[in-house]
Amino acid sequence: MSEINSLIKGYHAYHTIDYRRDEALLQSLAKKGQSPKAMVISCCDSRVEPSSILGTLPGDLFMVRNVANLVPPCAADDRHHGTSAALEYAITQLHIPHIIIMGHAMCGGIKALVDGILDDSNDSSFIANWIKIAKDAKEEAGCCDKEGEELQRAVEQASILNSLENLMTFPFIQERVADGRVQLHGWYFDFSTGELFSYDKEKGAFINL
Repeated sequence: MSEINSLIKGYHAYHTIDYRRDEALLQSLAKKGQSPKAMVISCCDSRVEPSSILGTLPGDLFMVRNVANLVPPCAADDRHHGTSAALEYAITQLHIPHIIIMGHAMCGGIKALVDGILDDSNDSSFIANWIKIAKDAKEEAGCCDKEGEELQRAVEQASILNSLENLMTFPFIQERVADGRVQLHGWYFDFSTGELFSYDKEKGAFINL
């Protein structure tokens, strides 16, 4: 119970300090609704906290967190598509102008892909089937001649680019990118150094912001 008690204690501190500080903003959001600056698709990893990294306030970010910050290709079927549903809502209903894929160093999901530990998993494995979304990133040019941490980092970054490509398979995103209403961004966070990198298409590399 000590873990839960620490969370409850944290809530009381939030309600006493942070909520009071942001009370007017939260009341305004309750009355007027949300109008986020950006949508962030990041990893479930507990070491990566986009709101803290970017110094944002409540209402600034519309966030989706999933294993390895992946975006699946658009699929018009009756299966459950949580990330795709969030994308549709963010873009067609909230009219958010920026989508950020925020990958990170030492990602467990990408490590599983790199190490091949999910290759023999059965078809009922949720993790294995999800990570397959990034399988092409493992084969990207420039990855196969690397090893260890260098390979891991290369695949993590290639996976971000793969998800950016998958975003463009959604017609409502493709249309808005074409006419300038939506911009796509690929970011990579190294929590061990606190550095945030952004993909520069012209340079073909992730550049420190």
